[in-house]
Amino acid sequence: MGIRQVNGEQLKDMLMAGAANLARHIEKVNALNVFPVPDGDTGTNMNLTMSSGVNELSQKSFSHAGKTALAFSKGLLMGARGNSGVILSQLFRGFAKALADAEEINANLLAAALTQGVSAAYSAVIKPVEGTILTVAKDAASGAEKFAKSTDDLVELMKITINSAE
Repeated sequence: MGIRQVNGEQLKDMLMAGAANLARHIEKVNALNVFPVPDGDTGTNMNLTMSSGVNELSQKSFSHAGKTALAFSKGLLMGARGNSGVILSQLFRGFAKALADAEEINANLLAAALTQGVSAAYSAVIKPVEGTILTVAKDAASGAEKFAKSTDDLVELMKITINSAE
């Protein structure tokens, strides 16, 4: 039996685990960056941005998923570094906006929030370029949207989302 709902505390744990995973792989992400120039700081900037979101979450505790997402988004926005950090903060701004009223997240809501995050990020970039983090986020959200129609299992949905991103 899979996970069908995620509350604010569980979302907080997931976001903090994601930030910790990014911190462990900063150099790998730095090496991936080639657009618009291979400046080698994408992982560093994303990590600093995520750390700001984690700091915001560390000061709060919500059982309400929407409030957790909004707090994390606010932290990201306030600490966004570089283009990659700004795009990351916009992905989460749209994500949090979609979840604002949600006590808990289910598969359909997660997929919709990912899609709204992509929309916010694309809108924030003057000249979006395919083949960047925007494309990865768009493909991930698209995979989530398609699969959410046939399942309520969040673990399976996340596997599909990750495969779509890859």
